Amino acid sequence: MTRYSPLERYGLIGNLETCALVNDEGEIEWLPLPHVESPSVFTSVLDAENGGFWRIQPTDSFDSEQSYLDGTNVLRTTFETNSGRVRVTDFMPVRDDGMERAVYREVTAVEGTVELELTFAPRFDYARGESIVESTDGGVRVSDGEYPTDDAEFVFLAGGVGFEVDGATVRATWSLSADESTWFVLSHEETGEADPDVCSQRLDRTVDFWRDWAHSCPDGCSFDGVHHDLAVRSGLVLKLLTHRETGAICAAPTTSLPENVGGVRNWDYRYSWIRDAAFTIQALAHLGHTAEAESYFDWFLNLSHAEHPTQLQPLYGLHGAPDLQERTLDHLSGYRDSSPVRVGNAAKDQRQLDIFGELLLAIFETTDGDEFNPHDWDAIRGIVEHVCDVWDKPDAGIWEVRGGPRHFVHSKVMCWVALDRGLRIADEWGFDAPTGKWEQTRDMIHGEILERGYDDDIGSFVQSYGSKSLDATALLIPIVGFLPFEDDRVQNTIDAIRDRLEADDDGLVRRYDGTDGLPGDEGAFVICSFWLVSALALSGRVEEARDVFESVCDHASPLGLLAEEIDPETGELLGNYPQAFSHVGLVNAALYLGMAERGEESVPEAIGK
Repeated sequence: MTRYSPLERYGLIGNLETCALVNDEGEIEWLPLPHVESPSVFTSVLDAENGGFWRIQPTDSFDSEQSYLDGTNVLRTTFETNSGRVRVTDFMPVRDDGMERAVYREVTAVEGTVELELTFAPRFDYARGESIVESTDGGVRVSDGEYPTDDAEFVFLAGGVGFEVDGATVRATWSLSADESTWFVLSHEETGEADPDVCSQRLDRTVDFWRDWAHSCPDGCSFDGVHHDLAVRSGLVLKLLTHRETGAICAAPTTSLPENVGGVRNWDYRYSWIRDAAFTIQALAHLGHTAEAESYFDWFLNLSHAEHPTQLQPLYGLHGAPDLQERTLDHLSGYRDSSPVRVGNAAKDQRQLDIFGELLLAIFETTDGDEFNPHDWDAIRGIVEHVCDVWDKPDAGIWEVRGGPRHFVHSKVMCWVALDRGLRIADEWGFDAPTGKWEQTRDMIHGEILERGYDDDIGSFVQSYGSKSLDATALLIPIVGFLPFEDDRVQNTIDAIRDRLEADDDGLVRRYDGTDGLPGDEGAFVICSFWLVSALALSGRVEEARDVFESVCDHASPLGLLAEEIDPETGELLGNYPQAFSHVGLVNAALYLGMAERGEESVPEAIGK
């Protein structure tokens, strides 16, 4: 019988190039190599029967739990059996000095004696390729073709025990007594080793790397207190989604984890959306991490110098690849039989006008004018000029609807933001700009939104011009500075969204209540719930904000990880996991709530997510 773990039972490890999902039974079920957007070597999270995995666990029945070493992305799974207790420590070193891409697993007996078993079953190219296993000195090599050839891909497994080859699978059984350890190393296209001293040094360096990077609260920090650990964990997740070489940031490390179990809303999020990345660097900046902003903008500006603003896509590969053709992998059954499994993303071809405002907002909030040269300003200025030309066009919007373009209110608001922040950048940093034209266009957009985007009968901003549907993006209207929080239209909109989009007064907010051109339903969107927290906190409705924040955070995994959505009926995590949007929302909501609880009148510049 096939078996899938609930998403909340997975931890995430990574090396700033790719990530792996590890469940609380010691099984790595997802690992693309060499990059997060590459084909996967372990894919059993999307097909438990045929997808491939790497499992280490006791042979006897056990209870287990997972935790991270404090301030790191080093994962520890502890198994309790009748005969003893063991722990498996999983991590991927951040590469430097020519270090190989590798997954390290240390198995240590804490007390008693425990018999363990290892099953290593890589299946290349999303489980489409063959797996040829060969025993070698120090371990086994598994390749997808005759080795060595130029186009053969392989992984090498080294370990401190003897391996048995069983067809395309590698197995081992051994016992450990208290204080004994065994190391295993999976190396990608390298012949690795599992020398205990070398492995221990790699572990120490990895722990030091993450602890040196992780946020720590100075005196008076707004994250200090009950929100601190959640915010720090969110920052560590967001860092894992950042590519160390390019600076690009992916939306999630997974593909096709369903928004509705058994449904078709299954998408590949392993790419860099301009929108998602822009807000991610803002959240990281709030945690004190500013280097990521510089790296990301270097990546984006390289794109923008090569592409005219009219040609910019909403998303790219992490190395800047524009061709992300969406296709289905029909040989995979999907997580809990939710098909199709998709790779690539057709949203690359959509018009999404909101991305320009979100980008300009991030540039203004997280960078200094000294960081940009005239050539960079030409690219930014070109974007603002493009917004002047297209703001009145319909688009697919932030939610990437597939039912045809509309005049989405959020897209119009973010076009206003692009012009407003473009003007402020030019003024504060001393760049030349056609300010008269930009001011006129900005004010024209503002007036049209108030006239066509607010429905007096409903008492709320609506999703698109002429519709009666509500959209949680309206919660951002005061946060980005379009209207003040005390404006009646803002407060009425908050109340209307709570009335129509919030599930059972528990703070779980759906994205919208209209149609989107896709069959099936979806869960509550985590980022929308955190937008509600931010809007309430900054409105002075602190008790409401706190209640919603605590309710949403109660749905996080035991490790503090959040998926894209939450099922309001069951509390189950849904969608790609963990999701940058969700953790961005948590960081910003925690910041604003912490400041509001302290009664601080001065808040940081308003941000979009």
